[in-house]
This record gives sequence, C-alpha cells and structure tokens, in this order.
Amino acid sequence: MNSILKEVLEKISLSDEKLADLKQKIDEFVKELKEDLNEKRIDAEIFVGGSFAKNTVIKKDYYDADIFIRFEQKYNGKISEITGKLLEGRKDFDLIHGSRDYFRINLDEDFFVELIPVIKIKTPKEAENITDLSYSHVIYINKKVKSKKIIDDIRLAKAFCYANKCYGAESYIRGFSGYALELLIYYYGSFLKFIKSIIKIKEKLVIDIEKNYRNKKEILIDMNSSKLISPIILIDPTYKQRNALAALSYESFQKFQKACADFLKKPSVESFEIKKTDLEKIKKDAERKKEEFALIEANTNKQEGDIAGSKLLKFYNHLNEEISKFFEISNKGFNYNGKKAARYFFVAKPKKEILVSGPNIKDKENVRAFEKVHKNYFTKKGRIYAKETVIISLKKFVEKWKNKNARKIKEMSVSELKILE
Repeated sequence: MNSILKEVLEKISLSDEKLADLKQKIDEFVKELKEDLNEKRIDAEIFVGGSFAKNTVIKKDYYDADIFIRFEQKYNGKISEITGKLLEGRKDFDLIHGSRDYFRINLDEDFFVELIPVIKIKTPKEAENITDLSYSHVIYINKKVKSKKIIDDIRLAKAFCYANKCYGAESYIRGFSGYALELLIYYYGSFLKFIKSIIKIKEKLVIDIEKNYRNKKEILIDMNSSKLISPIILIDPTYKQRNALAALSYESFQKFQKACADFLKKPSVESFEIKKTDLEKIKKDAERKKEEFALIEANTNKQEGDIAGSKLLKFYNHLNEEISKFFEISNKGFNYNGKKAARYFFVAKPKKEILVSGPNIKDKENVRAFEKVHKNYFTKKGRIYAKETVIISLKKFVEKWKNKNARKIKEMSVSELKILE
C-alpha cells in the first residue's frame, strides 16, 4: 500500500519547474493588479487562495488559481463592477455570472486564474457571500496543516476524488470541495484513515473539528435545515453555522464509498487515474446482448461551468426518465465537457409490454378516441388502460420525442439535441 501511494504521489506532483512557472505567472499577475489598485487609489488587498495558497496542487491537464481582491466595506455593492474596470484593456478574460460576478483570465493555454471580488469582513457573520469566507479558510488550513505528510495525503485525497468524479461542489458534480477534503484529511490524520472510516458510514455523520457545538442536537437546532441534508455534516471551523459539505449528494457519496472499498480491497495506482469511458467496448457488449446503443449530444446557450453543467445534467436525467418509460436501460452515462455541451449514452432494449393510462370512463368522447388508437384496452377503478408492445427503436424514439417536445427542450435551456450514433 505504501509503495503504491508513494508512486501515486510522484505521478500527481508537479515538477519543480512547472510549479515555479505557474507561481511566477501568478506573481506577475498579482503585481500588475496591485499596481492598478494603487494607481486608481482603491482600498483593497489581494491574496491567493485555493490549492496554490495551501501547497496542495496536483498535476492535471489544466490548472487554475483563485485570486481574491478583498475590498473595504465602503465598496460594498460595487466590487464586481470595480474589478471589471481593472481588467479593461485585456482581451483574455470572461465575466462569470454567479451569486456574485467574478472573472476568468487566461494566463496560458493550460492555466487560468479566477479573479474573485470579496468584502473584507471582521467576523464570518458579516459575510454576504460564501467567497467572503475564503480568506479565513486559507488562514485556518495554513495554521493547522504544517506537516508534509498531511499535505501529501491531501493531494492523494484530491487526486482520488478527481479520478472518481467526486471532486468539486458544483451542482453537476455535488462532490467534495478542495477545502472540505483539506479539513477531512486534517481531522482523520491521513488519507488511508479517511477512506477506511468513510466506507463504514451508514448513517448521517457529524464532524465538528473545533467542537463549536456541545452535541448533535444543538447543531440541528442552530443550523439551517437546508444545510443538513448531506450524508456528512462537516462544521466549518471558521463559521459554525456553515456545513462545508452541504453540496455533497448521496449519489456522489455512495459512488465515493464504492471507490474507497474497491481500492482498499485491491490497491492500485490506476485507482487514482481518470477512467475514460470505452464507448467501443460498450457498443460491442450491447451488440452481444442484442441491445441498442445510442450516443447523444446536447448543447446549451447557458454560461459554461456550473450553470451549463447543471442544466445539461438536469436534461440528461429528464431524458433518462422519458426513455425508461418504454425501454429497459442497462447502461448509461453523462459526460460534461466543461463548455456548453454534454454527451449522453444509453444502452437499452424495448420493454416487452407497457401500460398506457387513458381517460376516466365517464369521459365518453375521449374514451372512444382512446379505444380507436389502443386495441388491447381494459378498465380498472374507473379508468381505461391499454397494454402495448414497444416496436420503435431507441434512436427513433429519441428523434420522435425530440420533435414532439421541441418547446420543452428549449424551456430546459437545451439549444440543440442530436443523435451522434
């Protein structure tokens, strides 16, 4: 186990040259920003957050750094607008709409920074936005996490979650945020202790690192009920009314539990590597089982990132429900590209028989119309029903459903839906 984790650490760690290059780009960007703030006489300070501030960066295809501008209270309500003006003249940035607008700036083809305006607060209760707490998160982690061993184990946890698609609090992932993983590894003391404990969880778990509450009952009374629905309630040490794992869904948690159990049963370096969906293998398996395979792409005109991802996931779930009314789905998948498109695949076969619900038998006119369309009908509890055999193929069903539900598709923010194969 130790040799495997050591090998993983070597694979996920950035080279000294790459890390130095990224940090240099951050330093240059921050220097320019400070000069702009001074020139415009704006009372604000800059700090670097996220993995770069806590030294927990892992190797990825692309990198991002969180850079915060902490504005004095007098600028409240204008901070996104002021930040936008600081970037005027740059061509390589995008405005990202959210609970508070922020900006994405490309510094290289594989590196961008997110420039996030926040308000300088004295106590967490003054926070008007979750990002206002980011400064205290950095301070807390850097104060508590000192040893290289814990930092390495945080990297392992991030890589493991990333590989198993459980990393990120975005609504289309609903997994573990970086900050939550840092807290959990610090709490459990190591990556292995963390995953060994995770697989044993069967009931809602409450973790209060700083013991801000006397007992679980007090937490349930004090905290907003919407923050208590996740499988783990992780009290934010910097703000006790916040659950740092509020975004974690039961689906993501169960997927993570299975990944942990599989790794402990059969440890391997591959458990930390992103597994690409082998569509060719899935297609061959479908053919062998005499099932149909369909690959579908959906596009949205919504803002890329969390908004687009959540819309495309919601539509995928809806389409899955519609298909499952007429087909037995044996395999399916969702892959969001981080931009404005997602791909879905379904492997299914027609149901042998479906039950079609008709009108109330007192509705004579519609009953007659139903009987003309459905021959094998019967009545039960005052309503007419029919048993039908599904004779349409999966792809033709999707095409027909698409044409019939064009308005609904548009209402769900999907601008284009096409069957690729």
